[in-house]
Amino acid sequence: MNVIAKTDRVAVPGVKRPEKPAHIIKDDAEAIAVAHRLAAEFVKGSADRDRERIWPAEELDAFSQSGLWSINVPKAFGGPEVSYVTLAKVVEIISEADSSIGQISQNHLGVVAAIRTVSDKAQQELLFGEILKGTRFGNAFSEFGSKRAVDFETRFVDHGDHVVVNGQKFYSSGALLAHKVPIVALDDDGRAWYAIADRDAPGLTVIDDWSSFGQRTTLSGTVILDNVKVDKAWLVPGYKGYDKPTADGAIFQIIQVAVDTGIASAAIKETIDFVRTKSRAWVDSGLDHAWEDPYTIQAVGALQLRLHAAQALLEKAGHAIDRAVADPNADTVAEAQVFTAEAKILSTEIAIEATNKLFELAGTRSTLAEHNLDRHWRNARTHTLHDPVRWKYSILGKYFLNGEKPPLHAWS
Repeated sequence: MNVIAKTDRVAVPGVKRPEKPAHIIKDDAEAIAVAHRLAAEFVKGSADRDRERIWPAEELDAFSQSGLWSINVPKAFGGPEVSYVTLAKVVEIISEADSSIGQISQNHLGVVAAIRTVSDKAQQELLFGEILKGTRFGNAFSEFGSKRAVDFETRFVDHGDHVVVNGQKFYSSGALLAHKVPIVALDDDGRAWYAIADRDAPGLTVIDDWSSFGQRTTLSGTVILDNVKVDKAWLVPGYKGYDKPTADGAIFQIIQVAVDTGIASAAIKETIDFVRTKSRAWVDSGLDHAWEDPYTIQAVGALQLRLHAAQALLEKAGHAIDRAVADPNADTVAEAQVFTAEAKILSTEIAIEATNKLFELAGTRSTLAEHNLDRHWRNARTHTLHDPVRWKYSILGKYFLNGEKPPLHAWS
């Protein structure tokens, strides 16, 4: 395996594209089967990749070449157009194996959904065609020093057949190993567009400076944009996804939920395995095996119950998003947002609880560095900081008590 190690504030060149075009998934069942096959491989090196911060370069090639990065391309353009129930399950399966790899796919899949919503037919044919071949999008959305997440300083200037983008981004998950980098940039009217630049475009610099203790191999560092030229064919009017009711925000959100349920599922499986194979019975229990402990039995049952509840809401949210995609209006979109917010709350809570309970139930030896089980807690604690659930509770209360629909943006 070619190991690409961490650099220190050094600009990183782009990656070579696979020579062959990506596979195209034929249906929902194949998407789930392919996700399970990949997950079985990804999990083998996940602890080492986290420990050594090894970039998942080969894994991402396998992931995108499998066809799973084009599963929400519409059938009208040659894509499989699987349900969002299936898409969320795919992300959950991959995230259970390696949550960083699961998260890296998020913005790509979200941009694919946005292209369906806001692009004209000519642009859709161009971009969906590239995505079906295996072109992998990273992201350059968020900014580090702005007052709020929606306050962007990155802007572009119109130059006729192209635009020129200037600014700086952070939290740029996947940009290092992308083929194209969608940049959220404002026009002269303050409207946000996706300016999709070549990864090696002159003036586009990606720096590996992501120092978080969790989701370490999402490579979510800095992107510097210095007079980056983007052809207008690759300029997507993202703002149109939020100036009227669409499912775009809920789609970005449901993928976040799927990452968290994947982390929770992985942690519960690690807990069960450790308790059954390594943990000792407590001295006062009078038992021979830790897995006979009635308190441990109760706790594992409770964890599974809460995970299944989160997964059930995730599925319910997926169905609601499918309805909103098919018939976008104020009511269907609000329903998709609300069900997704419910799933986000439960997935956050079970991810934190399961990754914490792992150590309580497995015992002191589970904290040894050789096991690297703390990666699950670190990943859960880091990833669940996206889109705080205290505001999700507010969305639910306003909707159910006062009939107030959620705001339209990528965080709702």
